[in-house]
Amino acid sequence: MTDAGVVYLVGAGPGDPGLLTLRGAELLVGCDAIVYDALANPALLALASVTERATPVELHDVGKRGGVDASARQEDICALLVQLASAGKRVVRLKGGDPFVFGRGSEEAQALAAAGVRFEVIPGVTAGIAAAAYAGIPVTHRGAATSVTFVTGHEDPLKPAETVDWSALARAGGTIVLYMGMKTLRRTTAELIAGGMPPDTPAAAVQWGTYPKQRTCFATLDTLADAVKREGLTAPVITIIGPVVALRDEIAWFERRPLFGRRIVVTRASAQSAELSGRLAALGAEVIEMPATRIEATDHTALRDAIADLSRYDWAIFTSQNAVRIFWDALRDDGADARALAGLKIGAVGPATAGALLDCGLAVDVEPERFVAESLLEALRQRGDLDGARVLYAAAEGAREVLPDGLRGLGAVVDRVVLYRSAPDGAGAAALKQRLDSGEVHLVTFTSASAVRAFVNAIGKDAARTAPGASIGPITSEAVRAAGLDVAIEASESTIDGLVQAIASHPWHE
Repeated sequence: MTDAGVVYLVGAGPGDPGLLTLRGAELLVGCDAIVYDALANPALLALASVTERATPVELHDVGKRGGVDASARQEDICALLVQLASAGKRVVRLKGGDPFVFGRGSEEAQALAAAGVRFEVIPGVTAGIAAAAYAGIPVTHRGAATSVTFVTGHEDPLKPAETVDWSALARAGGTIVLYMGMKTLRRTTAELIAGGMPPDTPAAAVQWGTYPKQRTCFATLDTLADAVKREGLTAPVITIIGPVVALRDEIAWFERRPLFGRRIVVTRASAQSAELSGRLAALGAEVIEMPATRIEATDHTALRDAIADLSRYDWAIFTSQNAVRIFWDALRDDGADARALAGLKIGAVGPATAGALLDCGLAVDVEPERFVAESLLEALRQRGDLDGARVLYAAAEGAREVLPDGLRGLGAVVDRVVLYRSAPDGAGAAALKQRLDSGEVHLVTFTSASAVRAFVNAIGKDAARTAPGASIGPITSEAVRAAGLDVAIEASESTIDGLVQAIASHPWHE
C-alpha cells in the first residue's frame, strides 16, 4: 500500500452533532479534505475550522440522497477518494449514520483497498437505533423483543428480484427497523401482514431522527402507510415495527423537552453565542444563529497607557466579558498579570463579568443586585469612597453614559478607555429573512441594544417584526421596543442563565 495519504470512513451519526464519536471529531479537526453526504449534519463541518491552518480544508459535497439527481455516482465518489489520498491528503469520508450499515462504506473500502490506498473505518451511531431511541422506542426490551432486524426498503434496482423474505421476517418476531422504505412502505406492510404479522402490531415512522425538527408518526402495521401520507412525512425516515413501539407512551423524552419544536434565533456575536445556543438546544429548540454583531478591537493606545500606569487608579470598572478579555490580553501582552491590579478595587456589572474577572484571578469588590449600570452606580454610591477617587472605566464604544456620568457626580475622576466596538455582522441574514417571512421563527433573542439595532438593519423592519423578542434585561428591552418589536420575554436576571430560564418557563401558545 502507498503512504501517499489516508482515507477515514467516518460515521457522522444520524444528525445530532453530539452523537459524533470522539475519534470522528478528532479526525475532522486534523484532516485536509472532507467528502460528505447530504445527511451528515453541516454543523460537523465547522469542526474542521476550529484550528488555524495554512490552507483551508477542502470540502466536497457528494449528496447521496436517494432519488436525488444531484447525488454523485458511487463510482465517482470512490475515484475522488483515491485521487485525494494519492495527492497525499488526510481525507475524512463523512457518512450519515454508520458507514457499514446501509451506507455503502464497504464498497468504498473495497475501492480503496484495490487502489492500494490506506484507510480506516470509524463506526458511527446508526440511525436505526438513534432515531428509535430519540422517539422513545427501544429496539429491544425484555418480554417484548429479544431480537432486532435491520432491513432496507430500497434494494439495488439492478437486482432481478427482491431478496427480502418479508414472510420470514413476519414470523421471526422481534423488532423490524426499516431504512429507506418510504416509497415501498405500503407494499412492505402488506407483505408483512400477508406473512402472518398481526395488523394491529404497533408501528412508528420517525422523520429527521435526532434533529430538533424530528417528527414521529404512530400507528399500527395496517394503518401506518396512510398515517405517514396524512402527516406528510418524507425521507429521511426510519420505520420501527414491533411491540416495543408501544413503550413510547412511557419513555418518550426527546420530543417532551420544554423547547422542542421551537425555532429560536440567537443574534449574539459568533464568538459568544455558544453558551446561549447550546443551552437552548439542550432544551429542545432548533437554534438559528444569525450573529447581528461582531466584536472589533479599537485603537488601544489609551489602554496601553492605562496599563503602564495602573498604580494611579483607585478603581477599575468592567461592564462586560468582552472588556475583561481584551483588557486581560493587553495586560498579559505587556508582561503583567493580576498582581498589577493588587492595589485597585474592582467593580463588575454582573455575575458573567465577575466570573470572567475571577478566571483571571481577580475577585470583584462590588457586584450589584440588578445587573445594569444604574444598580452598579447605586452600590458604589453606598460605599461612600468615590469622592476624589480615580477610576479606570473599561467599556465598549457607544456604551451608555449612565455609569461614567454618575461616577463623576460622586466626585470621581473617570478615565474612559474604549476597548472594542460592536460592528454589524448579519451573516445568514438572507436565509433568516426567508424563514421569518414564512412564519417559521418562534422567537428572536437579544442580549444587547447593539444587537437589536444590527438585527433590524440586517433583516429589515418588516421581517424583524414577524417574530417576538426575548430580552436579557430592561435596557435591551427598551431598545427592542424602540425598534418597533414586541418583547414577549424579559429575563428577571440579566444573565444568559436568566434568559434561558425565562424562555424555558414561557407559556407558549400555538
